Parts: sequence; C-alpha cells; structure tokens
Amino acid sequence: MQRDAFLRAWTVPQEPPPGAEDEPTAHRLRYRSVWISDLHLGTPGCRADALLDFLRHVESDTLFLVGDIVDGWQLRRHWYWPQSHNDVVQKLLRKARKGTRVVFVPGNHDEFARRYVGHEFGGIEVAEEWVHETADGRRLWILHGDLFDGVIQCAKWLAHVGDTLYEFTLKLNRHLNSLRARMGLPYWSLSKYLKLKVKRAVSFIGDFENAVAREARRRGMHGVVCGHIHHAELREIDGITYANDGDWVESLTALVEHADGRLEIIDWAQQLRDREPQATATAPAVAEAA
Repeated sequence: MQRDAFLRAWTVPQEPPPGAEDEPTAHRLRYRSVWISDLHLGTPGCRADALLDFLRHVESDTLFLVGDIVDGWQLRRHWYWPQSHNDVVQKLLRKARKGTRVVFVPGNHDEFARRYVGHEFGGIEVAEEWVHETADGRRLWILHGDLFDGVIQCAKWLAHVGDTLYEFTLKLNRHLNSLRARMGLPYWSLSKYLKLKVKRAVSFIGDFENAVAREARRRGMHGVVCGHIHHAELREIDGITYANDGDWVESLTALVEHADGRLEIIDWAQQLRDREPQATATAPAVAEAA
C-alpha cells in the first residue's frame, strides 16, 4: 500500500486539499534561486511538515534539489512513506508545472536516480551536476558532495553502518526532545552537538569543505554549492565561495540567491519559532517541528 503511494506521488499529479495553497501572495518570499538538499524523504527523521511549510512560503525562478531527496538506503531496510512525504513530492511537482525550473542532482542515498541523468520526471530535470550563473555573473558548481567523502567512496559498508548509527541518534533525539517539550524547553539537537564537539567530526567537515572548494577552483568556478554533510555553511575559502545548504532532518536550512546575486542561508527553524505564537493555534505539527 505504501509502495503504491510512493509510485503515485511521482507519477500521478494530485490536486492539493482545500486550503492547502491558501498562503497569501504578499506573505511569500521570492528569490531568484533556491537550493535544498538532504530531505531524506522515506525516513522518520525527515521534517516533512516544516519542509512543506517552507515550499508554500518560498517561490523562485529555479529550485535545485541537491541530493538525498529520497532516502533509498532506509527504504530498502524499512518501508516508510507517510502522507506528509507524499505531499512534499506533489508540491515539488506542482512547482515544476507552474513554471519553476526544478533541477535534481542525486546524492548517495538516492543514487538510483543517477541512471536517469538527462531525463525528466514530471518536469523535474535530473542532472549529475550543474553549473549555475548568478545574477552578478559568478559561476557556481552544484553537486551533492558524496564524491568527496572518502568513507562513501572507499568503504561503502562503513557508510551504511554510520547511517544506521545516525538514525539511532535521531531516534534518541526525538525522545529527548519530547521530554524537553513537556518541560517547556526548546528543541535541541544531539547529533548536531556531537558533530560540532567531536574533534574528528569537526576535522572531517573542514577537510570536506576545503577539498570541494579546491576542485571548484580547479574547474575555473567562482564557487560551489553542495549538501551531504548536513552542515549549513556560507563562507569564502581561498577566494572560492563555499556554500552548503544544510538539511531538512535537523537544521531546516536552505541556500537562496537574491535578485542581485547575493547568497544567503535561510534558517527555517528560526522562521517557525518566530511564528510559533500564531502557529500554535492553527498548525501544531509545524510548531512542534520547530
């Protein structure tokens, strides 16, 4: 039954339920380009309600899906496809039908899609990588980033073990934050804390960022946009703009390009917190996701 829902989500256009698309145009944010990655649809960790809220409020000329959109690794181990994940897929397809250029660059968790590079699904273009020119003339290389992860390339079995441990951490984190919520405390990310405090994790993030930036320079690019490591960042590395759009499991972040070419990381978790007093009465699921 869930597998049928998954297939229908990508192949059968569906109209949104009444009121689902009623966000006033004046409240929508408009950008030239938007990058999101690491949604991990198909896992309990995906913050689908918050992601759907983001997609309803944000419009762009181009939307880049920078890998790990659907988590094929988890779906092979345990099938999980709730209606909220179906709604996200339908929203992406609807954006493509309404004129947004949607480009999907697969990652390691949805590597099955790499066999369809050069094809389209419901108006969504599938590409191995992309070069985007900003409004101010900079050339940005867009890729998921797993090709620069030595664990993925040299010891895939170890990557799967790490993925299982990460899922365990997220599950523990959900229970921890359920307790914190009952105590009136805000959301706190255990895995993000470990990522920023464990010395080897911090070293890995730095090595990854430097390696991607060096390759962007070698290719003659002004910058690079990637995902993969679930760590949102926007900074200069030896004259190369390095941008990581984060994830929609914990950080709830996206990278956006303004009309003048300026890049910015959008923290949607903060947006949800700012709207929490109004959202509590009307959208408790989204408020909890914050």
